[in-house]
Amino acid sequence: MAETKAVIPGSFDPITYGHLDIIERVAHRFDEIHICVLKNRNKSGTFTVEERIALIEESVANIPNVQVHQFNGLLVDFCDKIGAKTIIRGLRAVSDFEYELRLTSMNKKLNSDVETLYMMTSTNYSFISSSVVKEVAQYKADISEFVPPPVEKALKEKFGN
Repeated sequence: MAETKAVIPGSFDPITYGHLDIIERVAHRFDEIHICVLKNRNKSGTFTVEERIALIEESVANIPNVQVHQFNGLLVDFCDKIGAKTIIRGLRAVSDFEYELRLTSMNKKLNSDVETLYMMTSTNYSFISSSVVKEVAQYKADISEFVPPPVEKALKEKFGN
């Protein structure tokens, strides 16, 4: 049986062109892509979960097989809930891999039916992170190369630009 659903988890605070690069490339390989916005208890977000979901939905509106969800709990439980057996994780650099490997190992222990696939972000997006984009935006610098227009507008409003 072919896999039809994949989950792309993250905090997406905010979504960047690096995230969209992965989403767009994966969307052609699965029938359904489920973006799972997770609330990280260790981070206070710039945007609320609801704002992040709205920004993601605007940013992926041209990709018909993408759905956006919020989930509080274990990612593997979300996968079970929607019937997905694949988690997609984007990697920017080797330094991301150690953290991702720990998450993947725990998820595999919790649910051996769920596999994690890693995708390298395209080189031109490998230096972009949500936290760096937010920092640059606070200084009123041009961030149009890093985030889609709805996110650029929201960041300008958030930081009073």
